[in-house]
Amino acid sequence: MKILRYIGERNKEFYGKLVSGESVKPIEGDIFGDFSEADRAIKRSSIKRMLPPVDPPDVIAIGLNYKAHADESGSPYPSAPVIFLKATSSVIGPEEKIVLPHTAPDEVDYEAELAVVIGRTAHNVAPREAADYILGYTCANDVSARDCQTRLDRQWARAKSFDTFCPIGPCIASDIDPNSQHIELKLNGEVMQDSNTSDLIFPVYELVSYVSMNMTLRPGTVILTGTPSGVGFTRNPPVFLRPGDTVEVVIDGIGTLTNTVVAEEPPKNKDSA
Repeated sequence: MKILRYIGERNKEFYGKLVSGESVKPIEGDIFGDFSEADRAIKRSSIKRMLPPVDPPDVIAIGLNYKAHADESGSPYPSAPVIFLKATSSVIGPEEKIVLPHTAPDEVDYEAELAVVIGRTAHNVAPREAADYILGYTCANDVSARDCQTRLDRQWARAKSFDTFCPIGPCIASDIDPNSQHIELKLNGEVMQDSNTSDLIFPVYELVSYVSMNMTLRPGTVILTGTPSGVGFTRNPPVFLRPGDTVEVVIDGIGTLTNTVVAEEPPKNKDSA
């Protein structure tokens, strides 16, 4: 099943089940509890705006979780998952714009990621039980200001949490194997990252279990599972996002998350005439 979240008729917010490439059945009820599909279907072309497929209470991310990415970064494989957080205010949906912040516009990087959407409250969950707590999966882009991450700050919070730095979408897909999906990122049509989730150091169910052992995961929580090799800062010369760029994250069984890039306008000087 593929679940969308969108603005539809009367400018109301809906969840819907994608039943074909061109039609959606609205969902009635709570996707984290009891819900059903409406009898009617709408044309996808009638959707006014796509939203992030979930409004997460928390965004939890994992660093250095692909073998090839750790290798290109010159880092040893971690002995346990490396957890960090992204502000929920960084979340945007498909076709929304990634904004290069005026305070750190020069070294903004892309990171294609498989994201887990938690379906029910999870605490101290064993790996063999983790699938029962997962609603589904979506595409994500862990956008990162590398200068803040590596030189200017002593931790990653600002680098990872600027507004618009967590695009997710286009849907939540429930019927995929999270540990054997092709994942790639295209920048202006050129493939920059090309991998498979089989390269994960800590597979998805282990991640969900580990995170749940350290914090309670509420329904709707999003876990970003790490990025493959090919990120911009490791390239020679480095490749960073620039205004006018188009970024696509593509994961088999889910779809394509597309966002364009713009520059933020600097604040006006209050003392100016």
